[in-house]
Amino acid sequence: MSIDVSFLGATSRTSDASGQKGPTKELDKQAFLDLLVAQLRNQDPSAPMDSSQLMTQTTQLSTMESLVALADTQRESFALQMRMSAAQLVGQQITWTDADGAEKSGVVSAVSYAGPVPTVRVGDTDVTLDAVSAVTSATSTPATTA
Repeated sequence: MSIDVSFLGATSRTSDASGQKGPTKELDKQAFLDLLVAQLRNQDPSAPMDSSQLMTQTTQLSTMESLVALADTQRESFALQMRMSAAQLVGQQITWTDADGAEKSGVVSAVSYAGPVPTVRVGDTDVTLDAVSAVTSATSTPATTA
């Protein structure tokens, strides 16, 4: 049994910041369920869907849900690792390259988790964690050196 899925781009929706749903081109869980229900509702009574096909589609849905959950867990784990790494830099001397291309170093005094990537404070400068190029034990040097 063949089913036209061209309508899924219009019926599969995501919420925006205002809570309104807008179209998306991704097949999500709801689109999959809508497709399965439409397939069951419109099947030919004289030739019903094979139960193995139904089991296959149900298994695919379960697998998709598991993969989404795994991706979410992995994303959260990575964010936690970045936060822990940033916290361990407090009191350590780091080296980074600033926006002008100059290499700078200094001792980390604080960490901020306000943005998507943690930032460490060196003197009056906020440095994103992904900009740090080296970490060494803190010495009795000034907070920021050029």
